Amino acid sequence: MNTITVAAAIILNSSQQLLVVRKQGTDCFMQVGGKLEPDEAPEQTLLREIQEEIGCQAQIQQCIGRFETLAANEPDHQLISYVYLVELATEPYIKAEIAEMKWIDVGQKDVQLAPLTTEIVIPWVKEYLLVSM
Repeated sequence: MNTITVAAAIILNSSQQLLVVRKQGTDCFMQVGGKLEPDEAPEQTLLREIQEEIGCQAQIQQCIGRFETLAANEPDHQLISYVYLVELATEPYIKAEIAEMKWIDVGQKDVQLAPLTTEIVIPWVKEYLLVSM
């Protein structure tokens, strides 16, 4: 199975909602982020992708970890994701290949989400919100 390596951002707003984006020509909403360039650290990738996709400067708050899931938009691909909790310096807006952006509640069921979001990100956020309340 082919692999894709990405860096992905967990971005929460003051209402404890999660920011997800949908790229043009795809059905699933997912974390802001993208593929690592050769010789690029995941942290560098993440900050570059946040700037490219939602036009924001950002600060990495915490490394959540390295995870493996199925890729949302590439059949028969394994996704290796470096996931970080990120704080944005400004309000996000749609740029680059992003078709749609939304803030979702972590219990929301009416949005088609990528495997990384449903299997890793949402359970982590639920736990994080419980601990930080």
